[in-house]
Amino acid sequence: MSAASGAAPAVNGGRPQGVPVHVGIIMDGNRRWARGRGLPSALGHKAGADAVRRTVEAAAKSGIGWLTLFAFSSENWQRPEDEVRDLTGLLRFYLRHEIAALHRNNVRLRVIGERERFGPETTAAIREAEALTAGNTGLNLTVALSYGSRAEIASAARALAREVAAGRLDPEALDENALARGLSTAGMPDPDLIIRTSGEQRLSNFLLWQAAYAEFWFTETLWPDFGAAQLSEAVAEYARRERRYGAG
Repeated sequence: MSAASGAAPAVNGGRPQGVPVHVGIIMDGNRRWARGRGLPSALGHKAGADAVRRTVEAAAKSGIGWLTLFAFSSENWQRPEDEVRDLTGLLRFYLRHEIAALHRNNVRLRVIGERERFGPETTAAIREAEALTAGNTGLNLTVALSYGSRAEIASAARALAREVAAGRLDPEALDENALARGLSTAGMPDPDLIIRTSGEQRLSNFLLWQAAYAEFWFTETLWPDFGAAQLSEAVAEYARRERRYGAG
């Protein structure tokens, strides 16, 4: 019986057997969704924000402990200026109007990436949202904004190099754990399942280090159409797979 049926035995603090601890989602397809309907990109991004709400609710109900959403990559700054402006405006709106609901539902929010690039107003709103929800014990929601995994890994490596140069760290002590502690996801479990919408099948610089042993699930569904049904399908497929971690 799959975890999606809701009848699997509960383990690990109430999480049904076979449900991943940590799910990462590359949210793709907002612009294509809008173009297919003859709408401006801004309305596609707004529909995508509605999909975020549905998916967060579904993840919390399913017993997923950690959900990481790739909302805005460091490469997205190359998009047209008006689209970037619409995206950042939507981000501020979401922080103002959705954070209370997240807090009521015991969701802890954190943001990884170069948040300062969004300007002082948005950066302050992010800090306030994180502070408000810091004590919550339900779903851990992480949003990757202006995030690029290669830059993240390089930053962690530079920090370690500075420690070695200052004589505070023995080069022989450098290992995978040392580098992982320097990543923006330090303290988080690695993702068990990575989902990508819209038919694309690549990581696009998302959690490259962390996803070393993740399972992948791809769907043709565009992100604005994603919701509980698609998440349940992905989790059910995950539960059917045998994870060997290179051991067989």
